[in-house]
Amino acid sequence: METQDKVQDIEKEQIQFLHFPKDEVLDNKRDKKMRNLTLRRALSLGNLEHVKVKIIFADDEGVKKVETTIWGITDKVVILKRSAVIPLERIISIS
Repeated sequence: METQDKVQDIEKEQIQFLHFPKDEVLDNKRDKKMRNLTLRRALSLGNLEHVKVKIIFADDEGVKKVETTIWGITDKVVILKRSAVIPLERIISIS
C-alpha cells in the first residue's frame, strides 16, 4: 500500500463510520512483525503513561491518520478509546 497518497487526519470518533476491506495492507512478514511489536509498545505506553500515538491506516476510501491512545489489541483489531476499532491488517504504521 502506498503511503504517498494524501493522508487524511481524522478524529477517533469518526472511525466507527469507516468501512474496512479485508485485505492486508503490508506485503511482507518483516513489516507485519514490526507492526505487531510497535503496537505492543504503543499499548504499554498508552496504559502506563497515557501516551498518544499516530496510527496510519487505510479504509476503503484511502489512507487516514488518527492520534489516540491504544487501549487494547486482539489478534484481529486494535481497540481505541470509546470502543473504536481498527482492523490489524489495515494498519500501515504506528509512531
